[in-house]
Amino acid sequence: MNQLPGLDELIHAAHVVTLPMTVQFRGVRHREALLLEGPAGWGEFSPFLEYGAPEAASWLRSAIEAAWEGYPDPVRGSVPVNATLPAVGPERIEAVLASYDATHTIKVKVAEKGQDLAQDVARVAEVRRLLPDAAIRIDANAGWTHGAAMEALEALAGFSLQYAEQPVAGIEALARVREEVARRGLGILIAADESVRKESDPLAVARAGAADLIVIKAQPLGGVRRALQIVRDAGLPAVVSSALDTSIGLRQGAALAAALPELPYACGLATGSLLSADVTADRFIAVDGSLRLRDIAADPELLRRHAVDAGRLAFWRQRLADCHEQLRRAGA
Repeated sequence: MNQLPGLDELIHAAHVVTLPMTVQFRGVRHREALLLEGPAGWGEFSPFLEYGAPEAASWLRSAIEAAWEGYPDPVRGSVPVNATLPAVGPERIEAVLASYDATHTIKVKVAEKGQDLAQDVARVAEVRRLLPDAAIRIDANAGWTHGAAMEALEALAGFSLQYAEQPVAGIEALARVREEVARRGLGILIAADESVRKESDPLAVARAGAADLIVIKAQPLGGVRRALQIVRDAGLPAVVSSALDTSIGLRQGAALAAALPELPYACGLATGSLLSADVTADRFIAVDGSLRLRDIAADPELLRRHAVDAGRLAFWRQRLADCHEQLRRAGA
């Protein structure tokens, strides 16, 4: 970041929206996001509501990079993407997947609170039945203990999983699972997500041998350029994912995926279909299983239609101020 814009400049450039979800995801029914219009285009600042300023400040850095600096030059013009399946019952899976144009690769959410392993197995089994040739990956969002993770991976190994994303919390625990998976010969790669973006040192995953690949997000890692550096330093294959972004935020993720020197896996950037509304009429969604790079701008009428009320606007302006102060103190 060349120079941090002033807080007044950011507040003047900010639009805050709330968008309904098609299904509940991470306990969310409406997704709130603050969008910034800057000299280089649009950026999104949408840390989840439970994140405090120290963690959310990186999300603001990413939005400022997008809107004030723009993106590094891409090495590819399109990005293959996966479909993301929330923790729904088998009877709903076909309908949810029908909303995606990216069914060559499916990420299946597992370890949902209030559900059990039998439900996870049934979900993965139904996806495999519907799409026998698709690549299937699972994402536990660090929801399992070591014992539960190993029981689940044993039960799911027969479905030829591409990889298991963040089965347990923490780097040491992730390394233990990876070691045990290898010892048992389960043939499942282990991906780190939260252990990359929530740790003070994201490269600790690579040093600990805790993962075969890393899942990266532009917003939590502080923008495209910072995320690219993390991938270079880690020396591991990377998958770019989203955080329930609007089309503006998905464009930030696509800029990251498009700039990676190598992209061996489909990316989790097709989550726009989980929103039943967006901030642009020409939504950033996959065609033939890929996102094609193009400029995305918010539509003034949709910004007005989905604007938050005065109370939520005040909440987001305070978040913006708190995160701006974090960046200012860090010398951003």
